[in-house]
Amino acid sequence: MKAGNYDLIPLPNSMVQSEGRFVLNDKCEFIVQKGLDSKFTKVAEDFAKQLNLTSGINVKVSTKAAKKAASNTITVVLNKKVPAEGYKLDVEKDKVLIEASAPEGFFHAIQTVKQLLPAAVFGKTLVKDQKWELACAKISDAPRFSYRGMHLDVSRHFFSVDEVKKYIDVLALHKLNKFHFHLTDDQGWRIEIKKYPELTTIGSQRAYTMVGKNWGSSDGKPHGGFYTQEQIKEIVKYAQDRFITIIPEIDLPGHMVAALASYPSLGCTGGPYKVSTEWGVLDDVLCVGKEETFTFLENVLTEVMELFPSKYIHIGGDECPKVRWEKCPVCQAKIKELGLKADEKHSAEAKLQSYTMTRIEKFLNDKGRMIIGWDEILEGGLAPNATVMSWRGMEGGIEAARQGHDVIMTPGSHLYFDHYQSLDPREPLAIGGFSPVERVYSFEPVPAELTKEEAKHILGPQANLWTEYIESEAYLEYMLLPRLAALSEVQWTNADKKDYASFTSRIGHIAEIYDAMGMNYAKHIFEATPSYAVNTEKGCVEVTLKTIGDAPIYYTIDGTEPTVNSTKYTAPVEIPYSCTLKAMVDRKNMKLRNVEKTFSFTKSTAKKATLNTTPSKKFECNGAATLVDGIRGGKSYNDSWVGFQAEPMNLVIDLGENTKVKSVRLGTNSAKGDWVFPPKDITVYLSADGQNFKEAAKLVLPEAQKGDKDGVNDYTLGFAPTQAKFVKVIVNNVTSMPQWHGGKGKAANVFVDEVCVE
Repeated sequence: MKAGNYDLIPLPNSMVQSEGRFVLNDKCEFIVQKGLDSKFTKVAEDFAKQLNLTSGINVKVSTKAAKKAASNTITVVLNKKVPAEGYKLDVEKDKVLIEASAPEGFFHAIQTVKQLLPAAVFGKTLVKDQKWELACAKISDAPRFSYRGMHLDVSRHFFSVDEVKKYIDVLALHKLNKFHFHLTDDQGWRIEIKKYPELTTIGSQRAYTMVGKNWGSSDGKPHGGFYTQEQIKEIVKYAQDRFITIIPEIDLPGHMVAALASYPSLGCTGGPYKVSTEWGVLDDVLCVGKEETFTFLENVLTEVMELFPSKYIHIGGDECPKVRWEKCPVCQAKIKELGLKADEKHSAEAKLQSYTMTRIEKFLNDKGRMIIGWDEILEGGLAPNATVMSWRGMEGGIEAARQGHDVIMTPGSHLYFDHYQSLDPREPLAIGGFSPVERVYSFEPVPAELTKEEAKHILGPQANLWTEYIESEAYLEYMLLPRLAALSEVQWTNADKKDYASFTSRIGHIAEIYDAMGMNYAKHIFEATPSYAVNTEKGCVEVTLKTIGDAPIYYTIDGTEPTVNSTKYTAPVEIPYSCTLKAMVDRKNMKLRNVEKTFSFTKSTAKKATLNTTPSKKFECNGAATLVDGIRGGKSYNDSWVGFQAEPMNLVIDLGENTKVKSVRLGTNSAKGDWVFPPKDITVYLSADGQNFKEAAKLVLPEAQKGDKDGVNDYTLGFAPTQAKFVKVIVNNVTSMPQWHGGKGKAANVFVDEVCVE
């Protein structure tokens, strides 16, 4: 890091830069004002220890009566006017003064100090021949939101104590203060409960794990693990030392199959149950008609509260099918006993869930705690004091805020870090969706629809990291970073200070910090990002390449690997025929992947195309142009796929002149667990004038079966060679998914990537 660099993330809310640098050396002293909480001293000592490890500088920490900094000192003093999590930092050439009203504010100040230093200060080894200087500045800073959260699912895949600590370290770097610890689910119970030992002897182990998105498959490897209560205490203390509160989640009454496998009597059918080896929403849930179930939940939550001092306990409440309750005589008897009746909005079973959440809330409230639940807890009536975590969009959060409930915004559209962060087909498997760094950064947690009073209920945003496909620490970090940097600025920095161009100009230093910490971060933001447009006049596909900063881009279209001697990118690249475009960004100190995109031209490529039906809003890509741009779809549904659900695909391609055609080929995607099915049927029509179409071929597909393999399928419809100027292709989606599917009776999506006319 060069001297005078102010590349801080999250961006402080007030910073005035000045000339000069404060030089750290063995004569420096760190003074903690006498009388401050001992936590102040611990923060200072931890910083001095880390600085000594990486720089060899022996900065001594002492406690003295001090109101301002003396020469060659870093001094922290109490200023009760500073917000609890805020701080003031004044770096001058000969001294540094830090003002805070609470230890957490001082801790955040130290994170800023460390970012002003060379990135090596975050490492684990001594670095020689390095200048240890702080750029001079006056900073006055405090967070925008009181709740700044990050989630981790350890149920689908278990992560060790050390891995969780490293996760907490990187949250602290970014000034987050809440860690949502998702500890239980259908695929594993991860916390020791002494009253119910079989939750871990049975519930923490699954026999195997499905492979990729192939339901019914097995990797043949048992998977398990759990945290003892002593380990939980260790993790909680570790987070507390970094001023992060851990909010535990015990998901109920759904997502409880691991508990049912351990104690079958808690279910409606009595089992047998097994810890789930597959992902998705399962019909088996807790039987809330039984008092035994509430005894179990209260005993479990009592032990959880003994381990986690958090004001909040997360009790889930999401994705709880009611099919077992509908047929369970005990649950139906409870519905009758409570006098629950269906209305135009909610079923009696939905109201039974509301009863469950309200009852558990009262139990926790009586113990001095409050509940958080996913936004499904709005259904059937919201528990009186519940905080809502809005994940299915902003609507649940808006509704809850209008009802006077506190809200944490965590919509899947922007803040699900298990989504793809790049459209590169070489990306490792993710659950779906597309949430790149820029999309995360663009998120505004406070909806414009809310009044000023209603907006006060928005506590802050949180991102979620579910781990169905994340098997290792390296992949966990890859999905987290640098999206966490974007999230931190959404959480901390005032809206009027946010600027994506500024953010990208500063992100290089945080990448150096990740390197020093040994973190495996994604580098897409430093690579070239392509976008595509069909130019029908020129009969080509135009490729625009962008990257952050002023790093040069070089490319080839002859299949060779680009170098700094290849053509330099200065304007959109015109692709007029089948070829492979490869592009590189020249960043001297960073190893990056090249862009690589293959174009396959047919008679329909780069021709005028019109959609007569409307794609799904979330999956429209570039509309009709996507279907004739010569590019095959990738793993993410946002990568050159156009999705249809409410209507079939009705595409008309104008070939420009009468052309002899004999076949149409198109590619579709299938991911049945995501409600993406093969087509119901495909029909091709031909026309000379664009008005009168005649059917040329039709393909009716067999109904998809549960065991069918997911993935990309190509369908070719051949016919006798015919002269035609217009080709119409209609692809009908499955309008009623089969009984074996979780979305039975509802319309499936159909995804198409390219329509190739030959």
